[in-house]
Amino acid sequence: MRLKNRLEYRRRRHRRLRNKITGTSARPRMCVRITHRHIYVQFIDDERAVSLLAISTLQEKTAAQINVAAAQALGQKAAQLAQTKGISQVVFDRGGHKYNGRVKAIAEAARAAGIQL
Repeated sequence: MRLKNRLEYRRRRHRRLRNKITGTSARPRMCVRITHRHIYVQFIDDERAVSLLAISTLQEKTAAQINVAAAQALGQKAAQLAQTKGISQVVFDRGGHKYNGRVKAIAEAARAAGIQL
């Protein structure tokens, strides 16, 4: 079966990924969503179906440049907010995106800030 476009392929990768990972209250899922204009990071407890924390470039007023530097800043800010809520370990959900560029920058910044992925 031929895939129609990159978006459909990303959605299929995300479905396969979500079958394998779940977040708990002790180790929530750090979900990354990247659009053309913004980057979103959520910490989700799948057992209770609750979003524990959410942050995006909408809140940071960095909509002019959504690049690797903005992703690093968002990853660091997300990790700091997570630690204030008592979250130190997470399961990383890359949202079907390939692990490079902005997704990798978010993960590495979170690791550097003290979150265990």
